[in-house]
Amino acid sequence: MRFNDLSSVPAYLASRRSGKPRDLAAPGPSMDQLAEMVSIAARTPDHGKLAPWRFIIVPDDKRQLLADIITTAYLAEKPDAGRLEIEAQVQFATQAPALIVVMSAPKESKIPLWEQELSAGAVCMNLLHAAHAMGFVGGWLTTWPAFNDEVRDALGGPHERIAGFIFIGTPSRELEERPRPALSDILSVWTGV
Repeated sequence: MRFNDLSSVPAYLASRRSGKPRDLAAPGPSMDQLAEMVSIAARTPDHGKLAPWRFIIVPDDKRQLLADIITTAYLAEKPDAGRLEIEAQVQFATQAPALIVVMSAPKESKIPLWEQELSAGAVCMNLLHAAHAMGFVGGWLTTWPAFNDEVRDALGGPHERIAGFIFIGTPSRELEERPRPALSDILSVWTGV
């Protein structure tokens, strides 16, 4: 199967595949390309036009600082962490050529929080679509750092949450399919009450 087939929109959507961030290598997008991706990603469903999310590009010269923040926070929670666990935290922040952090930043509004959080998730998905449409591959991770208050506070404020770390680059190896649910397991036709 050819992944991220850009010959048509349906072909792309039917073949969309994220890359594993640890397998993404140079070349990565330029700052101008990242800004264009963010502009595309922001064209997402957003009830109330609140823009309840924001994007943070973590430039190359700040990736190690982010790794240090993540590692310090990890050690505060797990002081007995071994060398491999610590290296994994550094690797998390420094993998792939580019990193955009998406923050869920809900607004005071009559629009329910749930809808605002769904919009933040949609922005993450649109960011992946933008990266893929521009010839790169992205990977959306949350994992431990996304749920740590110290990491969140280094990137935003207490009213925000990390919706995703979006890593972008060029695959260093062939993308592989992953198991997908059978349509019969996820689709039903409502027959009434």
